[in-house]
Amino acid sequence: MGQEKKEPLTIQQLAQDLATFAIDRTDIKELLTTIQENSNLNLITIEYELQILKILSVGWGISFFMPASDKNKEPLTQIFWEYIRETSNNISTLTKTATGQSIDYFDILKKRQDTYLTIMQKNPDEIQNPANIIGPAFALACDNGNDAFVTLIGTKMFTLTLGAVKEYLNMMKIDDITLN
Repeated sequence: MGQEKKEPLTIQQLAQDLATFAIDRTDIKELLTTIQENSNLNLITIEYELQILKILSVGWGISFFMPASDKNKEPLTQIFWEYIRETSNNISTLTKTATGQSIDYFDILKKRQDTYLTIMQKNPDEIQNPANIIGPAFALACDNGNDAFVTLIGTKMFTLTLGAVKEYLNMMKIDDITLN
């Protein structure tokens, strides 16, 4: 996601870039290739949970890496989540069309975020390094709470995503253009 020099972008473009990155599946597919074919792991569940974790991690990255004093932080966060809500609505509609089952993907994201946050709040000593919490919580979400490999995959997704968001935010400059 990184660039070589600071490029001026509107808040809308920055939010759209981050949302596009959040739903991009390239790194998810790469992580899935590290799982042995003869393992008893449910690859569909792991892939599903990796996507959720990546989306949430991008949102957390905005919160972690933009200073609270940055006037663009709140609008960027809001616009990012609006893009994610729109994508979630499309996923929900597609799922209903394909399977006949109604789901609310954005609600699933909110519930999973609440789960991760609850686990973090229960482990305040580990808050200095949230990856120590997220990896095991990811494994639990995949119904593989005792699997070190699934924990590692969740930890990798979380840390790689946060790193990419941090790098991208450090490389971008937001234009002082008023929001519509």
